[in-house]
Amino acid sequence: MAARRRGKYLWLPLGSGDAILAHLGMSGQLLVLGSALADGPHLRVRFDFADGDPQLRFVDQRTFGGLSLSAGGAQLPAEIAHIAPDPLEPGFDDAAFHRALRQRRTGLKRALLDQTLISGVGNIYADEALWRAKLHYARPTHTMRAPDSQRLLDGVRSVMESALEQGGTSFDSLYVNVNGESGYFDRSLEVYGRRDELCSRCGSPIRRESFMNRSSYFCPHCQRRPREPHW
Repeated sequence: MAARRRGKYLWLPLGSGDAILAHLGMSGQLLVLGSALADGPHLRVRFDFADGDPQLRFVDQRTFGGLSLSAGGAQLPAEIAHIAPDPLEPGFDDAAFHRALRQRRTGLKRALLDQTLISGVGNIYADEALWRAKLHYARPTHTMRAPDSQRLLDGVRSVMESALEQGGTSFDSLYVNVNGESGYFDRSLEVYGRRDELCSRCGSPIRRESFMNRSSYFCPHCQRRPREPHW
């Protein structure tokens, strides 16, 4: 059975009906390597297979990630049942997302980062999706109309699909795929980390504002600030 994913969790269904559940944390890596290769200082778990090489190794420098056995979790581990589907899952309900979004009574980016509403969207991809959708990060969720929510979902899906095609966003050597290769989606970022650079759509300088102990990057022309009080 193929490995599955929800949000930042991965799981491998087992024939027993259980599953191996993984969260990579900030620095965890699942690497496919030959058994002759030395373990290295940050090896946590090694999987050997009956048909020989290669091995699957879980490596984590900062030990924030982890692997666990989820009893009966082959379809969906109980440990992550509270996490909402991500918009690339076949069963994602766009209309239900719109209804839940309007009920949140918060700012749009805060809602995007709420894993009980939608999963798989972190700080970087939220900024990129909002730029693609031409929506300001502080827009009140209760003001979102159905076409606005659909435009937002289209932006999220577009960003996630582009990032997957390019191997993700690798800012240092800790972020690599199973073959040890870095992603290069950071080269395609339109707003994140580009303060004072010109928007590729309208030419206005990109702005950065503090947000939840992090940063939000946006185009002040393409993404108009809401008139209502915001979060």
